[in-house]
Amino acid sequence: MSTDTDSVELVGDRTVEDIATAALLAALTAALAQLSFPYPLSPAPVTMQVFGVFLAGIVLGPLWGPASVVLYLTVGAIGLPVFATGGAGPGTLVGPTGGFLLSYPFAAALIGAVVHRGSSLRDPATVSKPVLAGAMVAGTLLIYAGGAAGLMIVAGYSLSDAVIAGAVVFFPAEAVKIAATVAVARSGRLPSQ
Repeated sequence: MSTDTDSVELVGDRTVEDIATAALLAALTAALAQLSFPYPLSPAPVTMQVFGVFLAGIVLGPLWGPASVVLYLTVGAIGLPVFATGGAGPGTLVGPTGGFLLSYPFAAALIGAVVHRGSSLRDPATVSKPVLAGAMVAGTLLIYAGGAAGLMIVAGYSLSDAVIAGAVVFFPAEAVKIAATVAVARSGRLPSQ
């Protein structure tokens, strides 16, 4: 009797690693969303979940980064309290802050495309500070655009009020998050592909 066996690789190691990292970053984004506080100048709270979106784009790039964020949004949409202040359910995605949330996958894709210059991933520690910061500024502007649009559509804000309440008031907090993310990315402690 022969003991030789043939094995078939159904999913490559790289894909398994990408799925695991995407799930880990989705969980991190959910945990960071709980670090939030109400902001009197906007219906959206100040949260750290955008840090997770930044990391998804930087670590996983323009393909798997958005997949991680979509996983996070899906888990929240089905009812797990992973959004800011324990929010959950599809109502959160179509509520006043839904524009911010729905823009996250697009922001992660944009950040990943700028940082990695395409779909081939490179070590985040080797990416220059200006490129990292520029990618996150571009992603943040996309998030602000989605958030302002949501405030106009759902909450009836005028364009100027939506831009102020959905973007301008968050500039200082976002600048700190971007600086922190640049430091983490350049530290050499993030996984590299």
